[in-house]
Amino acid sequence: MRRRVLVATVSAVAVAVILLGLPLGILGGRLVYDTEIRALNQRTSELGRFVEGRLDRGEPITQDLLERYVGGEDGRLLAYVLVITPDGTQTTAGEPVEGRVEERPIRTQSNALVFVSVSYLQLVLRSVQIVVLVIAAAIVAFGAGILTAVWQANRLAAPLVYLAASAEQLGSGQVRPRVEPSGVEEIDLVAAELARSSDRMAGRLAAERQFASDASHQLRTPLTALSMRLEEISYAAGDNEEVKEEARISLEQVERLVQVVDDLLGRSRSTGGTTEAVHLVEVVQQQEEEWAPTFAQHGRKLEVDVSPEVHVLATPGGLAQVLATLIENSLKHGGGTTTVRAKPSGPSGAMVIQVSDEGPGVPDDLAPRIFEREVTSGNGTGLGLALARDLAAADGGRLELSQRQPPVFSLYLAGVPRTMDPDVVLPRGMAISSRNRRRRVW
Repeated sequence: MRRRVLVATVSAVAVAVILLGLPLGILGGRLVYDTEIRALNQRTSELGRFVEGRLDRGEPITQDLLERYVGGEDGRLLAYVLVITPDGTQTTAGEPVEGRVEERPIRTQSNALVFVSVSYLQLVLRSVQIVVLVIAAAIVAFGAGILTAVWQANRLAAPLVYLAASAEQLGSGQVRPRVEPSGVEEIDLVAAELARSSDRMAGRLAAERQFASDASHQLRTPLTALSMRLEEISYAAGDNEEVKEEARISLEQVERLVQVVDDLLGRSRSTGGTTEAVHLVEVVQQQEEEWAPTFAQHGRKLEVDVSPEVHVLATPGGLAQVLATLIENSLKHGGGTTTVRAKPSGPSGAMVIQVSDEGPGVPDDLAPRIFEREVTSGNGTGLGLALARDLAAADGGRLELSQRQPPVFSLYLAGVPRTMDPDVVLPRGMAISSRNRRRRVW
């Protein structure tokens, strides 16, 4: 906007200077030229009357008498005066003019010739001086216009910059930015509306954070009790390895839910990022252990194609929740083999995790709204994909439907920089044995 105001104002001043200054300079120069010509005619006429009077009285015409018509004082141009009497006598005054001359000779009643000559160059220079003065005045006016344009642009642009900064503060979590009055009515109206919006947003954020905090606290108690119950089942199983394995997998699911609850509680208290370097294969294998038996019960297969060298920046609990949502969605609405695949995305080191199956895909009328809340094909609540998209966005990622038929959901995440050693970023834990089950501690 600042640039546009500057350009508009300077353009207006330039047009005004050109349309007014140029004609004024030309007319001023022409006026000075015509004035000097009239002055020359008047001087010649006065000299003619003086010579005629002297001749009538029979008095001689001398050079001293003609000197007062030479000029040079009172701003008059220097002239060369020549008088030729009827008997042929010539009397002159002043220095002869070199080059082109401008003269208006007259003949008196007694046939005397009177010449008053001035330099044409000096006459033109008088006109040029006026043109130069007009040009100088135009330059001053143009400079004043530029200063005025800069002042006006700053007066209009500075409040908008402060308003943008306030909006940025509002977006970063400072829900009551301070906006000083700018003196521009329209901008102050926007600032006032921004302040009112920030108040409403503050109330909503406070309510949402309180809800998330309360829900997280309420969920921790039954999850803890469930974990203890699963531990007891594992103890009571004795030598029944099948029951112990199911108890172990169920316990890991509960632990993942506890981690998700902790993430929700942490986000309700802070707006800072919670991403960390994650071994993607560990998260995917955990999902494979949880969902492979269910897929087998439905006569389907879950395949994983993730390299052990793949590392991403994400929240472990949030990433696991997103993958679980996509896999569950494929189990409910898809068909055939479900594949979880990870591959590089672009030269920046980012990774894309794709979950696809061999089913009929997403209907054309549902695809544009697949991530909207309460949008479902009829077999769910319509919240899973919406929440998964929000979790991905919270980690700086992006979840999208990259192919409709057969369906392919793509989760884009930032990769760990290649210059960082994964064993340093992700130090290897030690394997421990606890209650007849082996887990890796990170």
